[in-house]
Amino acid sequence: EKMETQKMNAPDSLWRPMTQHKMLLQNHPKHIVKAEGCFMINEDGDRILDGTAGLWCVNVGHGRKELAEVAKAQMEKLAYVIPVMTSDPVVELSAKMLEMLGMEKGHVYFTSSGSEANETAFKMVRQYHLQTGNPRKHKIISRHRAYHGNTLATMTATGQAERKIGYEPLAPGFLHIPPPYPYRRHPKLTEEEHGTECVKFLEDTIIYEGEETVAAFIMEPMISGGGVMVPPDNYLTEIRRVCDKYNVLLILDEVVSGFGRTGKMFGHEHWGAKGDIFTFAKGMASGYMPVAATVVTENIFEAFYGEANELKHFRHVNTYGGHPVAAAVSLKNIEIVERENLVANAAKMERYIKAGLNEFADHPFVGEIRGKGLLLGIELVSDKESKTPLETARSNAIVQNCMKQGVHVMRNGYTVPGLDNVLIMAPPLVLQESEADMIVDAIGNALKQALN
Repeated sequence: EKMETQKMNAPDSLWRPMTQHKMLLQNHPKHIVKAEGCFMINEDGDRILDGTAGLWCVNVGHGRKELAEVAKAQMEKLAYVIPVMTSDPVVELSAKMLEMLGMEKGHVYFTSSGSEANETAFKMVRQYHLQTGNPRKHKIISRHRAYHGNTLATMTATGQAERKIGYEPLAPGFLHIPPPYPYRRHPKLTEEEHGTECVKFLEDTIIYEGEETVAAFIMEPMISGGGVMVPPDNYLTEIRRVCDKYNVLLILDEVVSGFGRTGKMFGHEHWGAKGDIFTFAKGMASGYMPVAATVVTENIFEAFYGEANELKHFRHVNTYGGHPVAAAVSLKNIEIVERENLVANAAKMERYIKAGLNEFADHPFVGEIRGKGLLLGIELVSDKESKTPLETARSNAIVQNCMKQGVHVMRNGYTVPGLDNVLIMAPPLVLQESEADMIVDAIGNALKQALN
């Protein structure tokens, strides 16, 4: 009886993220009790298709017993070790990640979340430049609409204005430039010319700020939560060229796009340019354990060598960084992704879903259908010619209508004022055609009803 009372009262004791709790009094969310494959099951026994893989992280699908078994075995053997020591799973995982990235040499620093991974990267680049004779290089450039985390520094780097309201003043030393946005590019520009224009934004900013002050540029290979924005094909290689020209380190934030999400193992593989630093989380363990990583090239790591009294080592630690259980689960998760060819399935399902969604391309509210792999978006507009964003209430109604049909999708809320109009789909990479049909059908029905 006591346990039942606690269960009933539990929602009232929770402070849920991204939630206006006053509204919960009228519309209480369902309590999820179980999940399997691509589906969540709520307290009423309803099956809800998880069209966003949690927060774009449950890449191998829910209910994987072999991941639970690996966690159990590792907990019984070695549940925790202080991060300055090592363990078998952590050593093996670091080597595996370098192998997957095609890096003969490099080093991996483990943390617990994408925010921590990016925060770690920021500290690394500043210390690197200080210790390589460029003490003024401290500024970090990012892009509007991008998301890089919720710590003070990573939120400052995030280019989503509504997330920052109420938290200023933010961290100093961060700058923003416009991202490539082919759908809203100048009508006189081709996509390639638009890519060149956006690269020039970076180069001009470096020059105007003084190249001796700019430490790094951070970017997602394709912007995810900011609206599923795919860059022109020439963009990333040209960004790499500019970073090299001005000794600016390139941080590739692969937190969302890593481990098969975009139909390649890593998002940057679509464009063939490498970063100096990579950050990972989410699909690294498919959400089964909190784990993240910051991977650096060997030349960056070598700048931290010094004598014991020089304080040149990286003076940063996370209690759960290099957690042996998280590492063991990550290794098994990667094994599943490779063994079941989930990267190829993401690419296959991209083609299948886009073919279905293209049936709605003429709908008055559909501006553009875009994305790669199983990270897809539909930009909703109230007028196709002017590309006026669909108003929030209508976008919300489409999301809610999908939920009523048993399909959970999201919208890019709390980003840029007036541009919260992109439906986001990112289901588990184990998605099958019948489940993809459910997503397409639900969105199609919701779009039809939105006209009424």
